Amino acid sequence: MRIGVPKEVKNHEYRVGLTPSSVAELVAAGHTVFVQANAGAGIDFNDDAYIAVGAKIVSSSVEVFSEADLIVKVKEPQVEEITLLAPRHVLFTYLHLAADAPQAEGLMASGATCIAYETVTASDGSLPLLRPMSEVAGRMSVQIGAHYLEKERGGRGVLLGGVPGVLPARVAILGGGVAGENAAQIAMGMGASVIVYDINGARLADLDRTFGGRVRTAYAVKSVLAEAIREADLVIGAVLIPGAAAPKLVSRDMLKTMKRGSVMVDVAIDQGGCFETSRATTHTDPIYEIDGIIHYCVANMPSAVARTSAIALNNATLPFVLKLANAGAEAAMASDQHLAAGLNVTGGTIVHAAVASALVDFN
Repeated sequence: MRIGVPKEVKNHEYRVGLTPSSVAELVAAGHTVFVQANAGAGIDFNDDAYIAVGAKIVSSSVEVFSEADLIVKVKEPQVEEITLLAPRHVLFTYLHLAADAPQAEGLMASGATCIAYETVTASDGSLPLLRPMSEVAGRMSVQIGAHYLEKERGGRGVLLGGVPGVLPARVAILGGGVAGENAAQIAMGMGASVIVYDINGARLADLDRTFGGRVRTAYAVKSVLAEAIREADLVIGAVLIPGAAAPKLVSRDMLKTMKRGSVMVDVAIDQGGCFETSRATTHTDPIYEIDGIIHYCVANMPSAVARTSAIALNNATLPFVLKLANAGAEAAMASDQHLAAGLNVTGGTIVHAAVASALVDFN
């Protein structure tokens, strides 16, 4: 198969759909890989590294889409990329369509087959292609929150772990999934007082065992969440409903009860965010303030540590890319129900039930 890797064009996005080691595996399997010039340069995967493993370097994204049938990316296609898609294309990338009706409309109009990393499943019901980036974003959320709690950044001037004689900061993590667990791990390691909130009792029990009681857990009813928001110095939104828009757990009115200079990091922003006041930001302009509360809502957080993120993502996606390339999309999905769960758009139609429902609700 002819596989294309365009250079990412989202704001400060340095990750790359295929690393040189992934390209080497695909070339060894008999496939042709077209990589846009400098696609991996931002994370020290230069064109020579790709040429050395058999890739063909082309000068523009137009050439990538023209030459290739399978397009492998990291982030959702931007407007200028959607116009390059055709019915013959298979697009394999993060899409996060639930809160992005314009993108959904563009992909439907293209006629392309679009498979989303974030809805591919595993036999245990987990999301294996979302997991590595959730791990990264969860861990990052705490260090970002600690940074913006500094007074010079507009925060309360609170040290996350405190010092002897001074209490540590209070960290409320909304959601006990992969991102939430990783956030809790880092926050606990930094000495913060950490509580994870979730509505899945079994998951809370798992977290209690994992952390040996060093991270507290609480069932996320409305009254409990209201108290959590009021007392927290750092709130991390890490809620995920596969394929669907994130629920709004923190209302605008709740912000008025928070301590001035508190920080909110919305890891769920790709799915619309779990704070009512969330709106997507960029690495260029990452924060804004409402009612004295700092919001960090960068939609591609893991790109800040792009080399780590790209390698981790490729570790997870490469087996699926090989399957798509070796068998073709239709046969690959027919033989693998978990890959088929990633199919979001085909033949001009949204075919993932949760995504379709979320788009109706979003509009």
